[in-house]
Amino acid sequence: MGWLGSALGPAARASNPQDTLVVAKAADPQNLDPGVTVDNNDWTITYPSYQRLMRYKVTRGGKALTDVQGDLAETWKVSQDHLTWEFKLRPGQAFEDGTPVDAAAVKFTFDRLLRLRLGPSEAYPPDLGLVTTVVDPLTVHFSLAKPCPYFLATLANNGTGIINPNVMAMRDAGLDAKAYLANHTAGSGPYRLVRWERSRLLELGLNPHYGGPKPALTRILVQIINDPASRRLLLESEDLDLVGAMPVDQMAELAKKADLTVVQVPSLQATYLYLNNRKPPLDNPLVRQAISWAVDYPGIIKDLLKNQATQLRGALPEGMEGYDPGVMRYGFDLKRAKALLDQAKVSHLHLSFLYSPRDSNWEAIAQRTQASLASLGIDVRLENMANSTMRNRIGKGDYDISIGTWSPDFADPYTFMSTLFDSSKLGLAGNRSFYSNRSVDLLLREAATGTDPRQRKAEYQQAQRIAVNDAAYVFLYQTGSRICLRKVVKGFVFNPMLEFIYNFETMHKEKEPLD
Repeated sequence: MGWLGSALGPAARASNPQDTLVVAKAADPQNLDPGVTVDNNDWTITYPSYQRLMRYKVTRGGKALTDVQGDLAETWKVSQDHLTWEFKLRPGQAFEDGTPVDAAAVKFTFDRLLRLRLGPSEAYPPDLGLVTTVVDPLTVHFSLAKPCPYFLATLANNGTGIINPNVMAMRDAGLDAKAYLANHTAGSGPYRLVRWERSRLLELGLNPHYGGPKPALTRILVQIINDPASRRLLLESEDLDLVGAMPVDQMAELAKKADLTVVQVPSLQATYLYLNNRKPPLDNPLVRQAISWAVDYPGIIKDLLKNQATQLRGALPEGMEGYDPGVMRYGFDLKRAKALLDQAKVSHLHLSFLYSPRDSNWEAIAQRTQASLASLGIDVRLENMANSTMRNRIGKGDYDISIGTWSPDFADPYTFMSTLFDSSKLGLAGNRSFYSNRSVDLLLREAATGTDPRQRKAEYQQAQRIAVNDAAYVFLYQTGSRICLRKVVKGFVFNPMLEFIYNFETMHKEKEPLD
């Protein structure tokens, strides 16, 4: 069924069923440069194509953890003052073109990352003073101006994928090789990009010089199918092997199929309503609190999300270090919301609500919120627009209410707390509610450099309680991830840090049953 079915053909699938995995995605990647992209959709391609100094652990039972272990790094140590990190690289690792991975490539990657100063560099702010030094071909030092307790965790992030320095000499490489890396891979991971037919297909083949065990899956085909119904039909007809992020109702039907497996697992994705804290009347915390009490959390989760989500308790999702089960949680209480508006002495409010079709639930959430706020006399004008337009409006603070989803870049509360609440990150840098509280800033900046885990946790929890009381955002829900795969596909492991990223190199397919 579909062009892919005819491209592979029943005979091709039957003659070589174990070596090829066919995956569906809703949209093309935007950019494949590890130093540029912060989009998980792009990371489906880049993460298996690059190695990093660290990677996420997997237990014997096949469960992925947020703890990290060495990938390219064989050993590492940190100085007593936490300002110098030394990494010894594994020998025998090589890029797609056969060039050995060495300390010079690590330095090239981090120097370039800091020179670009784009989204992936957020973990290394200028005042961190990160400097990379080659000690010998397999030893690299990182020097910091101040301690960074989450430093090791950042090294498993997609943005730290080690890039082959030879890209600088590629034809039409562009400034800092951005033109080349936007559309090609240049890593030492188990796979490499061998074909990209825009809006149709991406193909990953093996990196012939990969230093690890040879994967059982030698070819990964990523088919671009933006219609969920089409993805479902192709999965049922065996033209697809794995599909992620299907609508809840579609997954329920797929779960009934004997040859399919639906995996539903908790994730660290959190969805918030952005409230523009610097724009009247939302600059008044009483108004923001009123809106927070007027959101129909139970209805959104039960009716719209079919109970496939849980209401957030503050900014940090359950499962992230620093999660606080005791923090106050808003509920659906219109009487309380009305009392807060009366206390604020405001009435006849007119607010905009920006959303995009990027998430299929956002329009219904906007409509549900519009209806509940109308019962308080608040007129909400819904504005549906392209996601890029919405981001531009949010970045400029040209909105009242909007919506967005956040997933962590690395396994530390910094990636939520400092990003969402620090007043130095207003707008698209992360603090999209334009929230500012000096006490919160001080707590976050202490926690960002502290080396005592218990003290850091206490500081993050105190900061979160203040921000929740200020109603900096509406803390909506934490979602689960839903992945559907054919039962012949084995070895899949979900990692909550790697949404839409699959462990292709350790997966395999059983033989197809005979008809």
